[in-house]
Amino acid sequence: MRVSLNLIGRCIISCIFVFLTQFALSIVPRFFAAYSLLSQLPLSALLLLILLVTGKVCRRFLGVYASAPALVFFNVLFIWVVYIVILRKVISPLMGIVLNGEVVILIIGLYSILSSDPGFVTNRSSCSDDRSVNSSLEVEVHFEGSFSSRRARYCKSCKAYVKGFDHHCPAFGNCIGQRNHVLFMVLLVGFVITEASYVMDSFKFATKFQILDETGQETSLSENLIISTMLFCLLQVLWQVVFLTWHIYCVCVNIRTDEWINWKKYPEFQIIVPTQPGLSSDGIRFRNPYNKGVLCNLKDFLTSEE
Repeated sequence: MRVSLNLIGRCIISCIFVFLTQFALSIVPRFFAAYSLLSQLPLSALLLLILLVTGKVCRRFLGVYASAPALVFFNVLFIWVVYIVILRKVISPLMGIVLNGEVVILIIGLYSILSSDPGFVTNRSSCSDDRSVNSSLEVEVHFEGSFSSRRARYCKSCKAYVKGFDHHCPAFGNCIGQRNHVLFMVLLVGFVITEASYVMDSFKFATKFQILDETGQETSLSENLIISTMLFCLLQVLWQVVFLTWHIYCVCVNIRTDEWINWKKYPEFQIIVPTQPGLSSDGIRFRNPYNKGVLCNLKDFLTSEE
């Protein structure tokens, strides 16, 4: 009961924070209407950064905590409401069906990845409880009657070993591992496509009503929300494309994010370089023993849940 009340409290705080953030972002087109969209973009990014720092200060000194997955959900919901109330009236029915379908799929995907099993190791005999010895130990896991290495790594957030551990994703409230890595990639692509669709639709709205040309004139709250949510989605697309590109690269070379960052912890990624004259110890270089070529790596990724 206490856990449920705590979760509800965090969701309420997340909802309030999202509404305050989105309405605060509407200040940018309201007071900087004379600036171009490219000029308003860094201003929106700066305001978002200030709001994030403020949120961290509140968490540290006031003990007020939000839920990252709830923040994602309420941001999606807020933009969807803006679309339904304002944007839908001037968008073609076909584009409306597409955007509504994308948002519904995103919400289903969020629930799916939040409740998914990333590949938690349940065989306690395979994992030593003494994690202080080597919390990054690769675990040999029994599954489906065979004994095979699944590159299980320890997640400090979940306090568990995860097969094919890539990273812990606060935004989705779960580890990304062998059993939900494909879902994570699909969901990431879905976010980029949905946000890009909203940017295009809102830009059409702004162009049709000549909002961007009304320099020096007072704009309504609805017009400000259209521009501010467009800038917000554009910022999301920019960093998510970079994030998606990185993960596509990792899939193509068959390496996990955790392995790339912490390769010095895992012996299979190390190759000893013979000592050169004048050096006291051998050097260590990186190597990827799991890279079998792009096509084989893609096949392994797509069949990793089996």
